[in-house]
Amino acid sequence: MRPMSLPVGLPALADSDLVGQIARILMQAIVQGRLPPGSKVVEAGVARELGVSRAPVREAARLLEKQGLLVASPRRGFFVRKLEIRNIDEIYDLRLCIERHASVLAARRLTPESRDMLRRQIDVLHRTADLDDPARQVEEDYRFHRLIFEIADNRRLLRLFDDLAAELRMVIGLIGRLYDDPHEIARTHEPLLAAIEAGHPERITAHVDYHIGHAWREVGRLVRELTPPLGNAAEPSSILFPTNGVSV
Repeated sequence: MRPMSLPVGLPALADSDLVGQIARILMQAIVQGRLPPGSKVVEAGVARELGVSRAPVREAARLLEKQGLLVASPRRGFFVRKLEIRNIDEIYDLRLCIERHASVLAARRLTPESRDMLRRQIDVLHRTADLDDPARQVEEDYRFHRLIFEIADNRRLLRLFDDLAAELRMVIGLIGRLYDDPHEIARTHEPLLAAIEAGHPERITAHVDYHIGHAWREVGRLVRELTPPLGNAAEPSSILFPTNGVSV
């Protein structure tokens, strides 16, 4: 008998953009840790819980595979991508390059209105810290950094950042585990904003390097702690949305 999935109270779906809605629900489950790295996405279980056929679930899984969150195994299905040190290094290496440039551009093009947008977003991060909602905090953290790219007004830079979006959500979810005080996530953005407001390129680059570099080191440390020793890796779970999975 196939293993049954555990219901977690997933929301009802509208008729429009069914694949996109399923993809977002699965992405949230990954960020919240209900689908930890290495776990299997049981198509039949997802379809049953959401009240849809397996076809849109499979298409949503393929979409998340393209975004780097899932990997497909022939004749076995889709699995949540395991975080590896090489993946983390590649993501943060690229992110440092584009965010340095975007932050300097944003400082040059900063207006009182766009400056207030960034300030308000830090306020949102503080308010979100009181909600005990890690997935929401991930999204608001991502939104702050995306605002920098929007203000920089370079469409290709923004596209590069968006290409990293799914993987960044997963990685930023890791960052949320690094602080006992969730407000610390908001506070770490304040010096970066101050540097952008001051407008000195060297200072901006230094704060970007510190902000992103600190996250890079800490996430790398956490990934090493989460990675089982070679030869002891467990078979990925086939239960959908396990209740005691590792939060990433």
